[in-house]
Amino acid sequence: MDTNSNENGSEKFKIIGDWNEQSKELKEKFSQLTDSDLKFEPGKENELIERVGNRLNKKADEVMNIIKKATNVKSNGLTS
Repeated sequence: MDTNSNENGSEKFKIIGDWNEQSKELKEKFSQLTDSDLKFEPGKENELIERVGNRLNKKADEVMNIIKKATNVKSNGLTS
């Protein structure tokens, strides 16, 4: 996942790595998330963030942080 500021000052959010594994981790941590919530298509990160945010009642920046943490846990081989 990569975050960069674009010309509008908002964050560009990109998911990298194995999304299937990352989404499994998110579903384990947040049981209310569904497969539909976590469906990801490259280039449509904002739609994913919106769906997850709606389900968890979180703002976009909170959802990005949740996903970042899940990605970091997987990439570092750590478990919670």
